Amino acid sequence: MKQLGLIGYPLGHSFSKKYYLEKFRIEGIENIDYDLYPLSTIQEFPSLYQDNPEFYGVNVTIPYKQEVMRYLTDLSVEAREIGAVNCIQIRHESDGIKLTGFNTDAHGFEKSLEPLLKPNHNRALIFGNGGATKAVAYSLKKLGIEYRIVSRTKTQYNLSYDDLSEELVQNSPLLINCTPLGTFPKTGECPALPYGAISSDHLLYDLIYNPEETLFLKKGKERGAAIKNGYEMLVLQAEKNWEIWNQ
Repeated sequence: MKQLGLIGYPLGHSFSKKYYLEKFRIEGIENIDYDLYPLSTIQEFPSLYQDNPEFYGVNVTIPYKQEVMRYLTDLSVEAREIGAVNCIQIRHESDGIKLTGFNTDAHGFEKSLEPLLKPNHNRALIFGNGGATKAVAYSLKKLGIEYRIVSRTKTQYNLSYDDLSEELVQNSPLLINCTPLGTFPKTGECPALPYGAISSDHLLYDLIYNPEETLFLKKGKERGAAIKNGYEMLVLQAEKNWEIWNQ
């Protein structure tokens, strides 16, 4: 039986496993399974596929999106530029095992954001500086949208939350939450910004999908802004993974 899976640590609730098993059931896809592989160290990764030619693809989540790259034979253009991988295609060939890394987070974000963009959405603030931020920044660059990253600590590259004046938020019509703030069960949290500066000209995008409407999105909606959660991004990246594994 062909095998796919998700590596990371720890692994709790998994969108990916639920999504793919449901996909297999609905579309009548047989002789394939998708499972979770919580690896306490990345050194355990090769044991999954080295002696199992049926293992032909994995998703990668925290904390291994960068660490896993040392095991890869090749990288896609976007994975190389972003510097992080969330999808690996595994091929068992006569001259060895080939592992190619991709970043489908960027694809999912870009394709879910693009239909919502208006001409004024030409400047963005990204909240958080984790792995997801790199994929978001890559996509904004492709779309020609200027952006600044906001994190807890100010650096020569990032703003801090203390730098968030009302004027800066007013002049940044696209606000993107890449932090875990507001994720279930801590739904009372959100990035610390002057929400009173948000207007109907704004678009707020939250990579979180549970809950469906985070406090960040609720506060934007109350000010008349357009809002979008991260569910469609996950679906789009999941379908892109499937396409990559089976090409």
